Amino acid sequence: NRDAQESRGLGDVYKRQVKGKIRIGESNTNGASKLVVGEKVGTGEGSTVDIALMPVEGPTTVAKGEPNGLSVMAMAEDGQFLNFPEIYMEKLAIGGGFPADLVDLDNEPAENLKALSKAKGVPVDDLVVCILDRPRHGEIIAKTREAGARIMLIVDGDISGVVATAWPKSGIDLYCGIGGAPQGVLSAAALACVGGQMQGRLVIHDKADMLKASAAGIMNPAQKFSVGDLASGNVTFAATGVTSGALLKGVTKVN
Repeated sequence: NRDAQESRGLGDVYKRQVKGKIRIGESNTNGASKLVVGEKVGTGEGSTVDIALMPVEGPTTVAKGEPNGLSVMAMAEDGQFLNFPEIYMEKLAIGGGFPADLVDLDNEPAENLKALSKAKGVPVDDLVVCILDRPRHGEIIAKTREAGARIMLIVDGDISGVVATAWPKSGIDLYCGIGGAPQGVLSAAALACVGGQMQGRLVIHDKADMLKASAAGIMNPAQKFSVGDLASGNVTFAATGVTSGALLKGVTKVN
């Protein structure tokens, strides 16, 4: 919980009655009947909160039994999650403890890697960059390799990739690439709790994307969003491993 300095513990937070509404969740267009955007959850009494969730983050990963399949949920006060449509977002993330704006979406990969290697006190070829294995990332992958850094390609689930940058044992130093905007909000919620930097910027492919962004109140498609822009206030984030990975152990069968 971001408000860790208060005397109450996490247990007290979870026991509170809440009047919640799902802001980021499943879509009716996908045939989901539960945990859909707009659904009211909780007791209907107490604090008014927004819920962002993804029952399975990385469905392809889980279907193939590959690492880092997660189930994730975040909670914040009413209006503290940025309302994003289901379109794509550029993302760039590193762990906590670095100067503000150490890396930037507008920089070339080599520039970001040079800055991060200097801040960490290690050569660029010691850095590991996590990227979704997609054809759209061909140029980023090529430039990252040209800069000398190592690459970890993941099949799915960029929330785990972003969060891993703030988890020293993961071995991942930087995450970059294009993924879903709702996942960007959940990633920011996680970094708001554990520390870390992230920038996000919507990817507008056509007029339909622009209309979705405008309907969400985003009039400047070139705007870069920080962790605080995406998820602010008193944020709680929880994740459960579905398949084992660098962050969490997956579900196991108990005889």
